Amino acid sequence: MTSLFGRTLAIAAITLAGSTAMAQESTNRVATMTDWNVFTEESPKECWGVSKPKESVNTRDGKPASVTRSDILLFVTFRPGKPGEISFTGGYPFAPGSTVEVAVDGNGFQLFSDGEWAWPGSAEDDAKLLAALKAGTNATLTARSSRGTQTVDTFSLRGFTAAMEDAGKRCQ
Repeated sequence: MTSLFGRTLAIAAITLAGSTAMAQESTNRVATMTDWNVFTEESPKECWGVSKPKESVNTRDGKPASVTRSDILLFVTFRPGKPGEISFTGGYPFAPGSTVEVAVDGNGFQLFSDGEWAWPGSAEDDAKLLAALKAGTNATLTARSSRGTQTVDTFSLRGFTAAMEDAGKRCQ
């Protein structure tokens, strides 16, 4: 992950979680498609769609748990000449060696984790998950934190396809 991507993540997170005034100050959000936002960066050229979950459930030992998490975001990033790359940040460090389970309308996928980030294991896995997300209505990501909390984050896919097409075109 480049430092630019980390910087743009911070901008996206602030814009998504911030006040209306902060959202208006952002200069790189170029579109909103229902539940998804599209951002661009020019140097180097990157475009991405991002969304926050509609619902988050946290449990520990099978019981509801109150936890503090930073921004929870699902991304698809495009660069010129490259297909979309999916990534997820759960707002906490994942349990070492754990995977994030993704369910899209009954279809299962895995993301591999490192620190606070998770992503598919290959370009082929990215493509399969991206196709499922475009065809789906909801995506549920289930993960375990380094402290043993299980999290289930549900993302709406309303506007996903339009946002991905827009982001992809902007980064051709």
